[in-house]
Amino acid sequence: MAVDREHVLRSAAALLTRKSTATMDEVAKAAGISRATLHRHFAGRDALVRALEALGIAECEAALEAARLDEGSASDAVRRLVREIESAAGLLAFLYTENQLFEGEEQNAGWARLDARIAALFRRGQARGEFRIDLTPVWLTEALYGLMASGAWAVQEGRVAANDFTHMIAELLLGGATRREES
Repeated sequence: MAVDREHVLRSAAALLTRKSTATMDEVAKAAGISRATLHRHFAGRDALVRALEALGIAECEAALEAARLDEGSASDAVRRLVREIESAAGLLAFLYTENQLFEGEEQNAGWARLDARIAALFRRGQARGEFRIDLTPVWLTEALYGLMASGAWAVQEGRVAANDFTHMIAELLLGGATRREES
């Protein structure tokens, strides 16, 4: 019987977003395969995490496309982006805690592509007078990632209703980023 790599990755992502310390045995069980089969596909936890990283980046890139970041106001584009990325937020929250993904020369170039596109959205909002200029686009991008991770964890733990995710994240970020008329 052939093992569906996509199924294994999705099963691992679902488990690790709920329990980041899960063992390879637990990942194999969640995927419905043996540990030996899991190791044939992923030599160890690092290889599995790297494959999940590629999946997370691909899902984020798809969300960026679906959010149509260049259309309408930057604020509306941020809201669309949060809505589109919501389904991957748990996986991103897990990846956000995997420090080895963001250290050294082996960092996946996909993160830089994502950062650049999101920062460009914030830069556009600043240029059009929507967003505060005292907050850098890099900071706003990092704040968005942090809020999405926190929101995903709160939803997973049942402290926040899943239906509130998009509204909470987008409105908190935009509430702090929106340029106000000076009195």
